Amino acid sequence: MSDSTNKTAEDASSLDQVPSAEFVQLFTKLQRRLFLFILSQVGSPVDAEEVLQETNVIIWSKFHQFQLGTNFFAWAGMIATYEIRKFRDRRRDRRLQFSDEFLSQVSEDAIEISEELELRREALNECLHRLKPEDRELIQARYAPGENGLRVAEKLGRPSNSVYQSVGRIRKVLFDCVTRRLASAARATT
Repeated sequence: MSDSTNKTAEDASSLDQVPSAEFVQLFTKLQRRLFLFILSQVGSPVDAEEVLQETNVIIWSKFHQFQLGTNFFAWAGMIATYEIRKFRDRRRDRRLQFSDEFLSQVSEDAIEISEELELRREALNECLHRLKPEDRELIQARYAPGENGLRVAEKLGRPSNSVYQSVGRIRKVLFDCVTRRLASAARATT
């Protein structure tokens, strides 16, 4: 049997397979992180979305190659890295771009720190939910896209220095909470 016939038979048999629920959960959970990883290397949200779609097609078609229990983001990140390179090769003539070596280093570094950043994001989310409702609302208002302290103060009818002091106090509470949660998580894994 020729290689192309073997490949076709392989492809047909893999179509009969269905990804496990765990694979689907990992795939779904990491879409945002994968998008941000790609965006950091292509620069445009539209281009990142295109590369993400191409990456997802490859991930889905190779689901049977992923070993459950290993780092899904590292595996998917390598697939994304190849798709980013292909995308860049197609666009190479359009503008000045970073070298492949530079982007490879960025992608390796991004994969290495992605887990830590995700832990920080989860800790911050939990700490935000522990805030008093009025403090949470103030932080959300202040950090809403396009907002600043002066506009929030005007909307709330408060002096701007009062809003700045409150935001500073809440940020310290959040920082301390995130630091404690990360330290606690680190102790639990050692």
